[in-house]
Amino acid sequence: MALKSPFTFLVLLATLWLSVPVFAAQGIPVLCYHRCGAEVKDSMTIHTKDFAAQLDWLIKNGYTVIGLDTAARYIKGEIKSIPSKSIVITADDGHKSVYSDMAPIIKKYKVPVTLFIYPSAISNAKYAMTWDQLRELEATKLFHVESHTYWHPNFKREKKTLSKEEYEKSVHAQLYKSKATLEKKMGHGIKYLAWPFGIYDKDLLVKAKEAGYDMAFSIDNHHMKAGIDNMAQPRYMIIDGYNLKRLESISSGKEDK
Repeated sequence: MALKSPFTFLVLLATLWLSVPVFAAQGIPVLCYHRCGAEVKDSMTIHTKDFAAQLDWLIKNGYTVIGLDTAARYIKGEIKSIPSKSIVITADDGHKSVYSDMAPIIKKYKVPVTLFIYPSAISNAKYAMTWDQLRELEATKLFHVESHTYWHPNFKREKKTLSKEEYEKSVHAQLYKSKATLEKKMGHGIKYLAWPFGIYDKDLLVKAKEAGYDMAFSIDNHHMKAGIDNMAQPRYMIIDGYNLKRLESISSGKEDK
């Protein structure tokens, strides 16, 4: 079809541009937990009753806990919409209290949780879950395992103390060996990575993408959103002492500055 004038052509372009849907307009708070317990021995442990109270508060205040994969697909524009008050729950490291203390609460509220696991600890360390326990959690369809590297290194320290060749070999092993081990043990693909200690740099972001991860997560205390490098999407680390007022501040976006 011939266009009669440049003005007609510009109008057509504007019409087409306006018809393209805009995805991922809203940011999503991603909460990062570690341990639960009846006794709080460190800041990374949330008292079991406090975790239950936090989850109860979220549900009663209209938040919808969505799966990490749903959130990631929304941010990438593969899903057009999510509930207006969506939130994601993750738990790092694979501590056995996730199985003993957190899981009963998650099952009560029937919300999805992503577990970022470093395989070297599973069925080895006294503090960690077993592979059978992880598989049991996944069988509930509420929990899903993803990668937290192979043995939770401090990349910043390793980069200073190792030779360049040793460091590159270590990074390769942490990214690839974790992914391969988890895929073999859990029987499904591994798409997501949580950076140990929240440490990353530009080179690590590139290497994570090369290793086949679709998205990786830090603890930079912002909402997950479009426009951020998908290999460094932020989360909020939840520690002991965070009351419901602080949770409201995080979830509502007041701390997303």
